[in-house]
Amino acid sequence: MRVLPRTWLTIDTDDVRHVPSNQGHPTRSNPNPTLPQLSEQFKSGMKGFASWMRTHDYPLTLFVIADQCESEEFVQLMSTLCTEFGNRIQIGCHGLHHRSWSAWPKDVEAFSRDLSKSVSILEHHFPQHFKPWFRAPAGYIASWMIPVLVEHGFVVDSSINPSWLVSKKYGKGESWKTVQSTVKESKIVERQWKTRFSLPTCGPAQHIMGLRWNAKRAWSRLEKPLSIKEIDFVENPRIELDTIYWHILDHARKDGTWIPPIRGL
Repeated sequence: MRVLPRTWLTIDTDDVRHVPSNQGHPTRSNPNPTLPQLSEQFKSGMKGFASWMRTHDYPLTLFVIADQCESEEFVQLMSTLCTEFGNRIQIGCHGLHHRSWSAWPKDVEAFSRDLSKSVSILEHHFPQHFKPWFRAPAGYIASWMIPVLVEHGFVVDSSINPSWLVSKKYGKGESWKTVQSTVKESKIVERQWKTRFSLPTCGPAQHIMGLRWNAKRAWSRLEKPLSIKEIDFVENPRIELDTIYWHILDHARKDGTWIPPIRGL
């Protein structure tokens, strides 16, 4: 039976302290030690996200930064989501500290330790919801990271932004095409992000002047989201999916009333 194209809804849980201007990048980061473990903006975003989830019946995958679980309040907020929405919530791995590995020199051992600890933390706190699905911190992945993901049992990666506009962010000598080629030689299923006219449509693109008109138009024409019964399609390379993502912090916009501009939701 032929399955019609679907859309995979995903969201990253980065807090204010995780943005590259503050954490995880070798040249862009200027750490601010006064930032709280859990910001008021994030808590507002979680409230807005939960309100939006109550307006539809589709599942959503959250890519969680494991060090957020150092906050008991964060764990409680996530656990409340899992309790209320049940199997509509899947949890993927977004790294341990949101380190942008592709921007640093290759370090297989350190990345492997990062993954091992991240998986241990997420499986401990959310055992019924964790999936072996990965999204690279800061959004970009290097080819050398793929074999490490395979070694740690990951079956899906969703880190490739197939846009010419961001190729330089993949690291020296890399591009989304080189990473994609490495993925094809592995057992990993790649779910690259939705683009339109080879321009980004996900995450910050929804709000950046010059990109947001195109991004909003792309999202307004998305295929129907995966249902709960279809969520395992994410791991099936034979099924075509549009993959989109945004951030919990986005739900704090417009005094907590922002929702993703998706047709029918």
